[in-house]
Amino acid sequence: MLIYTEEEIKKCVQMDKEVIQEVETAFTDLETKDVEMPPVMRVDIPENNGEVDIKTAYIPGYEMFALKVSSGFFNNYQLGLPSLGGLMILINALNGKPEALLFDNGYLTDVRTAAAGAVAAKHMANESVETVGVIGAGAQARYQLNALKHVRNFNEVNVFSRTQRRILEFKEEIEATLQVKVNILDSAELVVKNSELVITTTPATEPVIKHEWLHPGIHITAMGSDAEHKQELDSHILKNADVLVCDVISQCEVLGELRSAIEHKLIKTDRIKELGELTTGKYKGRQTRDDITVADLTGTGAQDTKIALYAYKKLTEKK
Repeated sequence: MLIYTEEEIKKCVQMDKEVIQEVETAFTDLETKDVEMPPVMRVDIPENNGEVDIKTAYIPGYEMFALKVSSGFFNNYQLGLPSLGGLMILINALNGKPEALLFDNGYLTDVRTAAAGAVAAKHMANESVETVGVIGAGAQARYQLNALKHVRNFNEVNVFSRTQRRILEFKEEIEATLQVKVNILDSAELVVKNSELVITTTPATEPVIKHEWLHPGIHITAMGSDAEHKQELDSHILKNADVLVCDVISQCEVLGELRSAIEHKLIKTDRIKELGELTTGKYKGRQTRDDITVADLTGTGAQDTKIALYAYKKLTEKK
């Protein structure tokens, strides 16, 4: 079995248009192929604000598929450690033999998650976006903005975070790498009201955005809710959205923002689309410039298999 380290993987896989395209095909595969993707398995470690998820998917037509173990420990910043960790195993779909271990320490998950946000924005946000808002200032907020820059040419970022040290580091890094102005705002409300596109990247268990803050034309990508106890959006946002898209409806019903809206009987799934319907062209993500659009992303095993296969290809080509 081949073993690759985080350092080796980072040399071969960076956030770019090719990676975004690979992740986009994962959503197309979910729509057009008979993908085997079981429900997410998760272990919670509440005393340490941590969780470990196991995700996988077999996509017909590929000789291998990924089994991913991903950890998120959200107090790690206090220890000077990244919140995300984990690894991926590529398994031969012909004989079940483990072919490669990608010890990425969560890097590929960060990349594929941000790429999915870019795919959603590509199909749902207005073509012209000047100002982007971010709730949260951790690693995923940075990755999301880097990915988004490949599909929307924004010039300004509004950010709110409860952690002062992280937000100052965030401002310095984003201004240097993306050549955009970063405004540190005093509340999530100000971020939403002053941004055309908003990304939520928190492990919040109560809504951080209220529906009355929204304005015509805004797009929201919510990617923090990936467990039954998490929620970043007021459920009325989903009810009142002109367009609501999930990565996978059945998964969002359990883990995503959709769960709370259904529990409060605010929405029916017959008006919700899946991202694969947009990537295949079956459905248009935005009808008018004033539409309010929302993407509920929980992260899929299909994304993990596609990013792992992409990384494996790049690594073996280089070798």
